[in-house]
Amino acid sequence: MQHARTTSGSVNGEVGIPRTATARPFLHVLADTSDKLSGICSILQERFTIAGERLDADSRLSQTPAAIVIRAELRDVDNIAAIKRRAGKLAKVRKRIFLLEHTSHVCISQAYALGATLVLPSTVGRTKLLAALADPADRPSASSGDTLQSDNAVETAATATASMFTAVTLGQPLDIDGTKEAGRQIADRITRHGLTEWLMTVRRHHEGTYQHCLLVTGVTIDFGLSLGVGRADLERLYTAAMFHDIGKAQIPLAILDKAGRLDAAERALIETHPTAGYAFLKDHDGISPEILDAVRHHHEYLDGSGYPDALCGESIGDIVRILTISDIFAALIEHRHYKPTMPRAEAYDVLCGMTGKLEKALVRSFKQVALTR
Repeated sequence: MQHARTTSGSVNGEVGIPRTATARPFLHVLADTSDKLSGICSILQERFTIAGERLDADSRLSQTPAAIVIRAELRDVDNIAAIKRRAGKLAKVRKRIFLLEHTSHVCISQAYALGATLVLPSTVGRTKLLAALADPADRPSASSGDTLQSDNAVETAATATASMFTAVTLGQPLDIDGTKEAGRQIADRITRHGLTEWLMTVRRHHEGTYQHCLLVTGVTIDFGLSLGVGRADLERLYTAAMFHDIGKAQIPLAILDKAGRLDAAERALIETHPTAGYAFLKDHDGISPEILDAVRHHHEYLDGSGYPDALCGESIGDIVRILTISDIFAALIEHRHYKPTMPRAEAYDVLCGMTGKLEKALVRSFKQVALTR
């Protein structure tokens, strides 16, 4: 494919953007219609050299781009087949962004199965798309190898999370070992490079519910490491964290990722997720009682004001106490497009203000995780 072509329109299913005198990153764009293809290229053409083609055209990609952007309806089996035909070439591209027309749990899982490193809604907008394409390798604190390893850990964990949600939605078998392996990879990554690097990487790749699950797992792991827990206890912690929100698979993403305050009915629906997750997991071999306890009770408070069972005091186990603190902190520091990210120090102050609800000694121990790690 020649990338110095002068056309910005569609020719045989392709869109080409001319290369300027100043070298710019080369991007490849795939879409299932010409309108979608042109729309993405018009957003990106000022900053990138672009070659694009429709999914129904023969693949002409002859060099490896810095990133690839795919906008397609993944409920269409022909689109899925067309992407699979390009799997070998896609695997060589470090950053693979899928823009989805329909952001259901199933479609998100399908995108990760096709090799996505980041999944965004097709309505994401210019600013967010350009931010997602910004190259993090310029950071002096990380080599390109470190960045790639970190991205791989996120891909593995995101794929495991998406697969869990799909298993619940479609009533399919749950890959317990795969989920635990994803947790282990996160633990290895954080042990080597710390929590801050993990938080930055996850925010760069994900929005909404999937971001939250990955943040909670990372925070829980680092909390366990800071407490000096052994290997077996660390595995219990990251397994509990990976599974803790699996019940949210039964709640529409429109509610889970809603901008602004939930109404009473929506809040009541959200609060069903611990029992839904427990109900789904309890008949699975390989899920221990303590993990089931964490999934069901991670929203319980020591003063009995939590849900779903209004437990209090000694009825709440150690794993649950650690997971609850991590879950709240992660929710506070999430990046959401509709509100600014809360600074970690401010989020820790919120935890300190939850007197009587959280174990005071654990909150004190969490300070270094929240502020310095």
